[in-house]
Amino acid sequence: MHCAAKKRVVKSEDAFTIKTWQSHGNIELEGPKSAGSLTTRPTKPTNFRKFYERGDFPIALEHDTKGNKIAWKVEIEKLDYHHYLPLFYDGLCETVHPYEFFARQGVHDMHEHGGSKILPVIPQLIIPIKNALNTRNRQVVCTTLKILQNLVCSADMIGEALVPYYRQILPMLNLFKNNNLNSGDGIDYSQQKRENIGDLIQETLEHFERQGGEDAFINIKYMVPTYESCMLN
Repeated sequence: MHCAAKKRVVKSEDAFTIKTWQSHGNIELEGPKSAGSLTTRPTKPTNFRKFYERGDFPIALEHDTKGNKIAWKVEIEKLDYHHYLPLFYDGLCETVHPYEFFARQGVHDMHEHGGSKILPVIPQLIIPIKNALNTRNRQVVCTTLKILQNLVCSADMIGEALVPYYRQILPMLNLFKNNNLNSGDGIDYSQQKRENIGDLIQETLEHFERQGGEDAFINIKYMVPTYESCMLN
């Protein structure tokens, strides 16, 4: 005799689950819940946006034959990096023009001209970096990964200075590490634009290992167990 099955939705503490009950054996089958670990998180307006809208940044948008760029109203080398660099990093969460453009390009320019002024600011950059990665927004994550690669190469000792903060930065990289786009036989345009998160994470971890000193690999391996050294071959 075919057993009747009933389904009902049960509200647990953190999510809805579907449970199935079979009449003859009172057997409970609980389906897997969707963790939503890669779902984009909503973000609040950033401090970067507030400062930009108040006109507190010495920047303007400039157009030339190559496209848009930042026109700095002061010499970048003379900026107070403790004040400005964390704010520009805070803007990495932005996805709307012009905030997204100014934040990304501003960070790049400050990396290029900062030299020894960047290292003392590293502790102030960790929370903005973590916040950007925690958005799970693929555009934001890709931008932040490229920024991290640029950061560790921007001045001496930056890579080593980041090692103590791997526990805050790397969990999200571990979550996305195998999140490569599968386009079948088609052309994966995301790879051409360097927007494949899995590939960018691998590149970023290799940059961390190369620039992070003798303790870098063991600390990366602890947080991202599937990572294999790029320097042992």
